[in-house]
Amino acid sequence: MVLDKDTAKKTAELLLQINAIKLNPKNPFTWASGWKSPIYCDNRIVLSFPPIRNYIREHMAKQLEELYGKPDVIAGVATGAIGIGMLVAEVLSLPFVYVRPEPKKHGRGNQIEGFLDRGQSVVVVEDLISTGKSSLNAVKALKDEGAVVKGMIAIFSYGFDVSVENFKENNVSLYTLSNYEYLLEQAAHTNYINEKELQTLQDWRKDPGNWK
Repeated sequence: MVLDKDTAKKTAELLLQINAIKLNPKNPFTWASGWKSPIYCDNRIVLSFPPIRNYIREHMAKQLEELYGKPDVIAGVATGAIGIGMLVAEVLSLPFVYVRPEPKKHGRGNQIEGFLDRGQSVVVVEDLISTGKSSLNAVKALKDEGAVVKGMIAIFSYGFDVSVENFKENNVSLYTLSNYEYLLEQAAHTNYINEKELQTLQDWRKDPGNWK
């Protein structure tokens, strides 16, 4: 869910501007899942552009506080959200931890890196939501360590039905700065894509696993 429409439009504009989001319906990308996709999103590139990085961190911090209040700790999901999560924590003057996909195979075997005490409230920061599985895996790890997870905020979401259901089933609140609908609106408005490409992107969104 998007909290502010103006922020959603501006975020989509900025992500397109720096090619953090690439649209290529004619030569689709192949995701790690094997899905063929006309879109590829890499929000880590935001960290390389200070003005845009600052915009994202300021608006994410502001929305996070409006939505959830000030938690005890900010948690970033490794690896994509470590950088932006740390920036948000810095703006809010809060402690920061990050969550690995699984415990380390050596050392102390940590899955959560940083200091987290049982009973502390946490808001999770993500860069991108696709199916939501990796994000919710991080939530589970935090809860297993006794954290009280207030919710999650991310830069961008594809808004797949499967992700909506996954978050609903796990009773986790999710808000994003922008999403797929605002992205397509902005891309069409700036002639980044034409009407035929817009239709292709809309069709893919309906059934990404079987799109050809």
